[in-house]
Amino acid sequence: MEKEKMLEQPMEYRVLLKESTGEIEEKKSRFICAIRPVHSEREAAAFIEETKKKYWDARHNCSAFVIGSRQELTRCSDDGEPGGTAGRPMLEVLLGEGLCDVAAVVTRYFGGTLLGTGGLVRAYSGAVKEALSHAETGMMRYGVKLKIETDYNGVGKIQHLLGKRGILPEAEYGEGVCFVAAVPAGEAEDLQKEITEATNGKAVFTEQEKIYFVDKE
Repeated sequence: MEKEKMLEQPMEYRVLLKESTGEIEEKKSRFICAIRPVHSEREAAAFIEETKKKYWDARHNCSAFVIGSRQELTRCSDDGEPGGTAGRPMLEVLLGEGLCDVAAVVTRYFGGTLLGTGGLVRAYSGAVKEALSHAETGMMRYGVKLKIETDYNGVGKIQHLLGKRGILPEAEYGEGVCFVAAVPAGEAEDLQKEITEATNGKAVFTEQEKIYFVDKE
């Protein structure tokens, strides 16, 4: 069952690596957006409530979030704005960027001028886009945690082959050398063959576990 569960998961999905903010102004109304990585509906709700408390004096704190590696769970709220003018446009930006496990809250301080339906849609989606323009994102990739043991003669060759694939291993030096690296699932077999050939079969491999790991964009 565990194997079947892992096979159902995508080989990669896009995530936000840390919280980011952005702000725009439309006809003297301020739209302040905060986006944060979240991993459950509870985390998303806590983030939304935290933001509402921070901006307790604002007229609206609209929100949207996407949970799951396949964007399975989505929610949005207009928080008093006309239906469909805030939360849904915010959600569409997150989905359009292909982001998973992320929540966004846009706080509006009313500037005295009504923006109309189109203006609100542009402002709320624009605030999320502004926050994302400052954000650091990455890909969660499915792969294997691979342990590679070798003698000192093989160190340079292994480092070269890993470097060609953009893989940065942890290394432990003793009587021999032990590398531990996160390797994308589709590359593990070929990599082992390359290292075996380069070290004349002296490298020893151990697949420690199946994992998701972050690859920064």
